[in-house]
Amino acid sequence: MWRLRRVAVACEVCQSLVKHSSGMKGSLSLQKLHLVSRSIYHSHHPTLKLQRPQFRTSFQQFSSLTNLPLRKLKLSPIKYGYQPRRNFWPARLAARLLKLRYLILGSAVGGGYTAKKTFDQWKDMIPDLSDYKWIVPDIVWEIDEYIDLEKIRKALPNSEDLAKLAPDFDKIVESLSLLKDFFTTGSPGETAFRATDPGSESDKPYRKVSDKEKIDQLQEELLHTQLKYQRILERLEKENKELRKLVLQKDDKGIHHRKLKKSLIDMYSEVLDVLSDYDASYNTQDHLPRVVVVGDQSAGKTSVLEMIAQARIFPRGSGEMMTRSPVKVTLSEGPHHVALFKDSSREFDLTKEEDLAALRHEIELRMRKNVKEGCTVSPETISLNVKGPGLQRMVLVDLPGVINTVTSGMAPDTKETIFSISKAYMQNPNAIILCIQDGSVDAERSIVTDLVSQMDPHGRRTIFVLTKVDLAEKNVTSPSRIQQIIEGKLFPMKALGYFAVVTGKGNSSESIEAIREYEEEFFQNSKLLKTSMLKAHQVTTRNLSLAVSDCFWKMVRESVEQQADSFKATRFNLETEWKNNYPRLRELDRNELFEKAKNEILDEVISLSQVTPKHWEEILQQSLWERVSTHVIENIYLPAAQTMNSGTFNTTVDIKLKQWTDKQLPNKAVEVAWETLQEEFSRFMTEPKGKEHDDIFDKLKEAVKEESVKRHKWNDFAEDSLRVIQHNALEDRSISDKQQWDAAIYFMEEALQARLKDTENAIENMVGPDWKKRWLYWKNRTQEQFVHNETKNELEKMLKCNEEHPAYLASDEITTVRKNLESRGVEVDPSLIKDTWHQVYRRHFLKTALTHCNLCRRGFYYYQRHFVDSELECNDVVLFWRIQRMLAITANTLRQQLTNTEVRRLEKNVKEVLEDFAEDSEKKVKLLTGKRVQLAEDLKKVREIQEKLDAFIEALHQEK
Repeated sequence: MWRLRRVAVACEVCQSLVKHSSGMKGSLSLQKLHLVSRSIYHSHHPTLKLQRPQFRTSFQQFSSLTNLPLRKLKLSPIKYGYQPRRNFWPARLAARLLKLRYLILGSAVGGGYTAKKTFDQWKDMIPDLSDYKWIVPDIVWEIDEYIDLEKIRKALPNSEDLAKLAPDFDKIVESLSLLKDFFTTGSPGETAFRATDPGSESDKPYRKVSDKEKIDQLQEELLHTQLKYQRILERLEKENKELRKLVLQKDDKGIHHRKLKKSLIDMYSEVLDVLSDYDASYNTQDHLPRVVVVGDQSAGKTSVLEMIAQARIFPRGSGEMMTRSPVKVTLSEGPHHVALFKDSSREFDLTKEEDLAALRHEIELRMRKNVKEGCTVSPETISLNVKGPGLQRMVLVDLPGVINTVTSGMAPDTKETIFSISKAYMQNPNAIILCIQDGSVDAERSIVTDLVSQMDPHGRRTIFVLTKVDLAEKNVTSPSRIQQIIEGKLFPMKALGYFAVVTGKGNSSESIEAIREYEEEFFQNSKLLKTSMLKAHQVTTRNLSLAVSDCFWKMVRESVEQQADSFKATRFNLETEWKNNYPRLRELDRNELFEKAKNEILDEVISLSQVTPKHWEEILQQSLWERVSTHVIENIYLPAAQTMNSGTFNTTVDIKLKQWTDKQLPNKAVEVAWETLQEEFSRFMTEPKGKEHDDIFDKLKEAVKEESVKRHKWNDFAEDSLRVIQHNALEDRSISDKQQWDAAIYFMEEALQARLKDTENAIENMVGPDWKKRWLYWKNRTQEQFVHNETKNELEKMLKCNEEHPAYLASDEITTVRKNLESRGVEVDPSLIKDTWHQVYRRHFLKTALTHCNLCRRGFYYYQRHFVDSELECNDVVLFWRIQRMLAITANTLRQQLTNTEVRRLEKNVKEVLEDFAEDSEKKVKLLTGKRVQLAEDLKKVREIQEKLDAFIEALHQEK
């Protein structure tokens, strides 16, 4: 019976589970029921012979995770002779435990899958270091070839020997247990121990540690820990630097040949350099971030920058303004601590004192070169790159210190110029302002804080730095004042962060390492940290450089893409303007235009060598006669022609020709040749080339011509050789044929007619218009012209009476002319009579000479007989033949010297001038001007900036 009751109860439980377990609808199969329900005594099993009616139960469904207690089951009464009274709670409990088991199993499987997925993600995040295998020296990978590791392993003791050497931990645990029992509260040993201990804690007064002391202790421990890790980091940086040096030295030997990728900060610095060239005024076009270092004069700006750069790179002076122009310093990380200028390839090793001194001297020279005459500061920027291990990547601009008063030796506008330069840099909305305040002076004396608050009133891009904190702590009686300065409560200026630094003891010979040690030692013992006036992250230049670098790169990432979009729009506008204004012209910038003009000028200089010898000799002979004709007629021919016979004429001519050749003629000939070369060169340079001529090159060609002529100097030995040639040519009097005789006569007639024409013009200007011009053109004579005309008429009467009158008037003749004029009411001065006589006699003589020249056309026969038994003497024709022959020989000699020497030397000078102009940007800007040039220049700059910005943005995304 008891067995049947148990089976009935089990059946009832199973039916309840079938109806209610897991919230499932319908009934479960018999094979899924409890083991007890599937026994041979189950009342509902189809194989059971005894069939009993199904009984019903009503109970509440519970979850396996509920905390409610199990309720007793009330079973319906059995109608077949028995009625069970017990609830089967163990079965219900077992069912709930089974549910819990499946939940735990599912959680374990899900957690395992999640853990595996996380592990795979971490594994993918680990970089592939196989590409950097070259950094590790090769000896590490080849260590097994030099050391027998198997032999070392066998020499080591085995685990059994090591176990014998180890202490017996069981005995140690037993001893510790005894000690624990001995010190247990209430044990007899404890009472005895305390009774015999005279210095127990119960006898000592209890001292409670205050919160302030705990905070001070924690602050000091934090500072010690920070300094400790900072020293460790510096030591690791030094080791890394040495390792990099070894690797690079190995690369120099040819073991590794890999092209190093340009760093991100170098790419950004190149963008800023191009921008500074494109937009020197730093207007709204340039919104790329920089760290602008501003402060009062001698506030420690340069020292802070040197601490960040870890080198004493700037010139120093006691109380003197040293920063005279902005200095852009690009800091980047590298294996060697070096510095170099943007426009120079020389590297300054910052670990050597002689290179540091040379760098400081070079910066000072560049500053003084940038400052124009009459000024103290300059807005032109000096670009310097500093690389070294552990340097924070950023771009800083050191500006001249703000001054309050202009002292002696400064330009009157120095203060306004410094303010304008500082505002130009700070008005960039993305520029980070590093405001430097001297902590050793009163805060009320600061000028720069007002300027910074005007540029950044909300302090969204300003970092405040208090320098010389050691002097401030020593001199300021109230330490809370320093705290107020650091917290910005004494200034109207707001800032992102506040820092306090120490930049040395004021000794310019201190090294960066010594200053850093002094700074760490000061803040370690400073009351400012111990009293929590300053926080640990607000002190030391290292923390400052880290904060500035983070802020700099954050600003770069936020603004660089916007700046790139701005330049894309600018480029589109410029290209559209070029297409509309110059649709058929190429976009040539100033440098490309200069190269084109250079080629044209060189081609024109080469064209000088293609001038024919005949053309050279013709223009040289003509130019030389124009230069010496006056001297030949006035000083040689006319005085000789006044003589009475041919012997005296020839003697006078020979003497004067010799004097002329020794003193003046060679020099005049060289001057004529040089001027002729200049004229031909200028003709080739300025001659229009038809449709291909570009007037944009005219100013440049003119400047090149003037500079080349100024540099050219004729060969000094040319005059000596030319003097000998001219002297020999003038000594020759033998006319070989009639053709040469006729040529000499023609040359003489031309010369005399030109002089006669000049004389007629001089007389006409002296006496005024004649009666014909007075009637036709309504012109009248002046009183002076009237006097000259009366005097001329009187002198002509005298010449008619004596046509062979000598060239000079006698005193009695002057008196006679004067009296005759006075008798007609004309008052005249003797000097006026002489001047008028000179022109009147000159005209008379030239007319007589021309008449004689016509007579000598048939005198070649008499010349061959040396004018023996002949009244006709043509010695003047021989003189002009000698002059003509000398001119021809001189022209030929000068032509040879020009084509063989001087043209080449001029071509060389032109090339040198062009090379000098090519290196002088200001000269090119001055000589190649115009809207077309400026538009092409802007297009080139904008494209270059956009390309560099795109490359920088791509590298920035790759770094992310």
